Amino acid sequence: MQGAEPAAGVLYLVGTPIGNVGDLSPRARHVLAHVDRIACEDTRRSGLLLHNLGLRSREQGPRLLSFHEHNQAARIPELLQALAAGEAIAVISDAGLPGISDPGEALVAAARADGRTVICIPGPSAVTTALVSSGLPTGRFCFEGFLPPKANQRRARLQELAGEPRTLVLFEAPHRLLALLDDLLSELGDRHVAVTRELTKRHEQQVGPTLAAALAHFRSQA
Repeated sequence: MQGAEPAAGVLYLVGTPIGNVGDLSPRARHVLAHVDRIACEDTRRSGLLLHNLGLRSREQGPRLLSFHEHNQAARIPELLQALAAGEAIAVISDAGLPGISDPGEALVAAARADGRTVICIPGPSAVTTALVSSGLPTGRFCFEGFLPPKANQRRARLQELAGEPRTLVLFEAPHRLLALLDDLLSELGDRHVAVTRELTKRHEQQVGPTLAAALAHFRSQA
């Protein structure tokens, strides 16, 4: 039988919805409601999410602590000290599972090195959600996250990936999508692709089936 959660001195990585708030699991809801503090990328955004989920009011609820790439060097020792003092701490990202393309990775490594217990509360992930609904091969895949924003560096990275036989999964910001698709077509050829947006939301969209078709679609929308 699983012990009571959240437990003292444990770091919890909690998956939060990537769009549809109904995807938050009962276990995740319970942990977020009862930890001592929550480390998050944006306290305002996460505060609103918790409030909308009925987990936090202005007067009560776990303390929110900003934790992002610009302050992680200072925050990690602070969070390790809080764990050593017996606090239960949850880490969340703006959406999905923390630790993927965000500072959660460094905190987990530091907590493990410090002998702390780290537990993941599974939840939505944009990576696997996009992959399994794409129609592309899922048995083996390669996640590359965000490619470099500068064109020459991005193209150089794509040239390194040109021979990769596994399905590639990439993240990109909306304002750089056209540039990425153009570079993908130039460097990798007209491959099969699924460009997914607004995952789990009412207007979820998947565009393909090839890079040329996706590029033509988004150019017409620009």
